[in-house]
Amino acid sequence: MNELQDALPNLTRRKLLADASLIAAAWLLPPSLAAQATASPALPSATQPFPPGGMNGVPAGTPMPADGKSPYAYTGISGPGWPVDAASGHGGYRSGSGGLAYAGEHPYPFPTQLLTERDASGSAVTAGLIPPLRPIIEVQVRDTIVCRGGDGNFYLTGSTGENIWAYNRGVELWRSPDLKKWHYLGLVWDMDKEGTWEKAWRPLHDKPCRAIWAPEIHYVRKNYYICLSIAPTGISILKSTTGKATGPYVHAFSPDAPIVNAIDPTLFEDTDGSVYFTHSSATRIVRLKDDLSGLAEDWHPIVLADPDHTPSHHADKCTPRGSNDLGTEGAVLFKANGRYYLGAADSYEGRYSTCLAMSDNIYGPYHSRHEPVPCGGGTGFFQDKSGGWWSSFFGNDSQSPFREKPAIVKVDFAPDGRIHVAAKQPFYPTWKPGPAAS
Repeated sequence: MNELQDALPNLTRRKLLADASLIAAAWLLPPSLAAQATASPALPSATQPFPPGGMNGVPAGTPMPADGKSPYAYTGISGPGWPVDAASGHGGYRSGSGGLAYAGEHPYPFPTQLLTERDASGSAVTAGLIPPLRPIIEVQVRDTIVCRGGDGNFYLTGSTGENIWAYNRGVELWRSPDLKKWHYLGLVWDMDKEGTWEKAWRPLHDKPCRAIWAPEIHYVRKNYYICLSIAPTGISILKSTTGKATGPYVHAFSPDAPIVNAIDPTLFEDTDGSVYFTHSSATRIVRLKDDLSGLAEDWHPIVLADPDHTPSHHADKCTPRGSNDLGTEGAVLFKANGRYYLGAADSYEGRYSTCLAMSDNIYGPYHSRHEPVPCGGGTGFFQDKSGGWWSSFFGNDSQSPFREKPAIVKVDFAPDGRIHVAAKQPFYPTWKPGPAAS
């Protein structure tokens, strides 16, 4: 961090907002901030590599912390966030092992790079693939999940903290009665205080990491459960001891070891009360015991009856597997209109999108792989109080209008069961998307 600070004295995101280079990216800023931009010494652009050690300030090869304390400047929480305004529909965050890029009105008090139009061009909006979305909260959240609880409220969580490739503290939660007004409930599971095997620091990209990836909250069997993964691999399922979404939470399985070494777990309760578990790229499904304390059966491998072999509908890592799978990560499983939907996130025409397939049987075979919500990968689907269906959203590719902010998209069903973005969206913003990056 000292070398970075010497090279870039007093560099913060607020300094970046004042830098003249932002004038060229005025699509990210409200007029008040754009008008205030003044000339200042040149700073690194977001298209240049991070300085040595990255904006994380921790160089590769750094040993795991002997005292268990974080070597990073990050707080490890996202916090309550801010009200959404016209500027919220652009900009955002791009986190990674090299550090954090940002553009917006609420900078963190440590060095970041500038998120540019190339990072979040909004080209999916200008192409008519998705509506001109805006976040439901102005806050940094990846892997956004929304759950309708047993009390009639909606609960939102996801990967939080400034950089999940380095460090975060636990599971944060928000509550809403109507999907419009959101109340921050804070950290409902603290890894330091309540974690067991999860607390250890592990190497990720040759740097120390201790972070929760893709936590989900589910209301199943009349109780709240949180499933989560620990970077870079390992899954836990937690259950509320009070029947409340705020917990406290304890391990549903053994607290001594991961349930499985994998990422991106999800739960689904069927109409008969059976609860199922899948993870990662949704290549297998298993039913859990009635008390959700363990597996009730052997894993069932998932087969696609009609795999999508179009190369542009898959990430490169799918090629060695013959592109016979749903995706690469971000498993999702739910039931709608009598059909089971199973999916995983993939690179679909360059977009980070969940790809879904359908079946009349929980174990498949599944068919008709499709992209329901362009740029909507790593999220989930839920019903509102009127029975309408929605997909959560956070933006994780250059075609998205913003990056790493929680949003929701209303969806509809085609006669053949395929899911698509609904023509009418209740949360249209007033801003207009900027031009796509050239």
